[in-house]
Amino acid sequence: MATIGDIGLAASINILTAFAFLLAFTILRLQPFNDRVYFPKWYLKGVRSSPTRSGTFLHKFVNLDFRSYLRFLDWMPAALKMPEPELIDHAGLDSAVYLRIYLLGLKIFVPITLLAFAVLVPVNWTNNTLELESAKSSKLEFSTIDKLSISNIPSGSNKFWAHLVMAYTFTFWTCYVLLKEYEIVASMRLHFLASVKRRPDQFTVLVRNVPPDPDESIGELVEHFFLVNHPDHYLTHQIVYDANKLANMVQKKKNMRNWLDYYQLRFERNSSTRPTCKTGFLGLCGNKVDAIEYYSSEIEKLSKDEVEELNRIKKDSKSVMPAAFVSFRTRWGAAVCAQTQQTRNPTLWLTDWSPEPRDVYWQNLAIPLVHLSVRRLIIAVAFFFLTFFFMIPIAFVQSLANIEGIEKAVPSLKPFIELKFIKSLIEGLLSGIALKIFLILLPTILMLMSKFEGHISLSSLERRAASKYYMFLLVNVFLGSIIAGTAFQQLNTFIHQSVNEFPKTIGLAIPQKATFFITYVMVDGWTGVAGEILRLKPLIIYHLKNFFFVKTEKDREEAMDPGSFEFSSSEPQIQLYFLLGLVYAVVTPFLLPYIIVFFCLAYLVFRHQIINVYNQEYESAAAFWPNVHGRIITAMIISQVVLFGLLSTKLAANSTPFLIALPVLTIWFHRFCKNRYESAFRRYPLQEAMMKDTVERTREPNLELKEYLLNSYINPVFKEVDDLVDNSVLDEEEFETVLVPTKRSSRINTPVPSKHASDFSSTSLPEVTLHDRQL
Repeated sequence: MATIGDIGLAASINILTAFAFLLAFTILRLQPFNDRVYFPKWYLKGVRSSPTRSGTFLHKFVNLDFRSYLRFLDWMPAALKMPEPELIDHAGLDSAVYLRIYLLGLKIFVPITLLAFAVLVPVNWTNNTLELESAKSSKLEFSTIDKLSISNIPSGSNKFWAHLVMAYTFTFWTCYVLLKEYEIVASMRLHFLASVKRRPDQFTVLVRNVPPDPDESIGELVEHFFLVNHPDHYLTHQIVYDANKLANMVQKKKNMRNWLDYYQLRFERNSSTRPTCKTGFLGLCGNKVDAIEYYSSEIEKLSKDEVEELNRIKKDSKSVMPAAFVSFRTRWGAAVCAQTQQTRNPTLWLTDWSPEPRDVYWQNLAIPLVHLSVRRLIIAVAFFFLTFFFMIPIAFVQSLANIEGIEKAVPSLKPFIELKFIKSLIEGLLSGIALKIFLILLPTILMLMSKFEGHISLSSLERRAASKYYMFLLVNVFLGSIIAGTAFQQLNTFIHQSVNEFPKTIGLAIPQKATFFITYVMVDGWTGVAGEILRLKPLIIYHLKNFFFVKTEKDREEAMDPGSFEFSSSEPQIQLYFLLGLVYAVVTPFLLPYIIVFFCLAYLVFRHQIINVYNQEYESAAAFWPNVHGRIITAMIISQVVLFGLLSTKLAANSTPFLIALPVLTIWFHRFCKNRYESAFRRYPLQEAMMKDTVERTREPNLELKEYLLNSYINPVFKEVDDLVDNSVLDEEEFETVLVPTKRSSRINTPVPSKHASDFSSTSLPEVTLHDRQL
């Protein structure tokens, strides 16, 4: 069991490691040849250029201005200097609201920590329960940290009333902060949507499950349907094609072009010998050929195949999916369509707001809607088994990552690991590092599972992956870690234990695992965050690309990949700290200062990264906030259930029943917030849409909206292939909607002439009479 000394040693090591990362960052960011790695966002905005210096060759790579090294901490105030409105303009609302999650943690836990140390720590410390129990049983081990926890209160003591009162106080304070933050973020979102510049998604709806018609194509069917049912607002549409095969070709050609650039650059540097490569698997086997000629010929073949595949997609009706992006003349018209049921059959003509063009995940648009339910069922089962059985390797590694486990596995190491320094190192660091290593590949796996589910936008993919990751952390890291023992004991506990006994088991184990979670917070939250700002992996990749592939300034820009903050993995990790803080606030307050240090450091680091590095791929206008709120509510309920189970084992019969009301009040608060604010994140008010439309018509009365929207939702791979040919492969006639006469024998769905009919060149249509519409 880790003592305060062990925790102190671990804290010292993590602080020194974090300081070393920050120091390395401050030095590396000052070097001219690293400028694109640490400030790529400003290059993408076109307001920063390479800091090349006149003089010797050395000046172009090394900063020799020693005065700049004396100001190595300037990045910290600079990261805090930019006000929030300017940050939203610079990085988007998603980034600004993401940073508010760290501020939310500080708002919640700083007052809770002060109150817990003022009230609960003295109450816990002024007892000798653990000392008396230790004298009775030699098997009981405890440390100074345990004396600061609720474990040091004797069973049946009236002192548990202090913990009960603090539990209510912490809950009410957390709910108050959550309510205010939900209100602020909802207001920020509505203000952002009202003030943001014109975007295609404001006018566009994604329509899915278009029913087949033997007389009309999907494009004709969509056009007629919306001219009948939205005659005054429908503008144009773009049908969805299954272009996944073409996308794979485009990606394969990009990879080959990178290799061609590499070999050409290599030949330019040494023209005495032609570079060669093997044509087999990963270039490790097969015939040896001239690399430049080989990749040039392969790229030429792929270019021809791309054009053929594009022509096939255009002509093959099976490549047309029963879906379309439908654009309207006004935001009001789009809002009405997106938020209403289109037909009597609720499974047909399904409409929803279209993601912005950058946010569309085109590969999943080709998945038929009927397949989605099956896919999601498969993933639900797969995720259950992944979560459940992943406990075995995690518990096995953690059972070895302590003194007893290592001594049992390798008895010969006992004299070595019994040394005080080595023992403190193992108890204070090893288990946290082992758990961190096991979780490295998990976000990638969960993202692949979310993609298989068929979500159509990057933002929804990240939200779904984040939900899975949080559930995984809750079950495996939190519950799996506090139920100590070997892997099979842990699995046996989950399977055979009664549900009624589960809170008691958790309640007994929670205080004993405080030291483990302290080490995990230091390894993951301190050292991990400090390592984030160093950007060691992007730094290495950039210089490798710069050396092997870059020939032009455009190549250098492509090698500079700023990335974006990984919401799918970073937000669930933040939620784990909320969970630990809320659970241990009453049980072991000694954990709280470590969590506050994490929130402070993470806010500073990620604010710097968002300002200078990350280039967000999409803008969802903080659509993820209801998920953030819901997970904190879940953490509050778990903390209350855990405290209830713990007090029940302490025979606190007088105070324990009063905890029953706490989860009920928390759930009621969640439902109140959901009913009051969540609609702002799921719907767009018609009043706001009408106001924005009116202002736009007043300012730009001659706006050609159709031209603006015409090619907004064309698959990007079509545009890339279109550049290969002289005459546009994607002629405007192919994707612009042109009204055509219906081919049906019955004309019940033929559109009534609209007052905007002239815009669609529909004069060839015969006039539809009342008699025709009643047929």
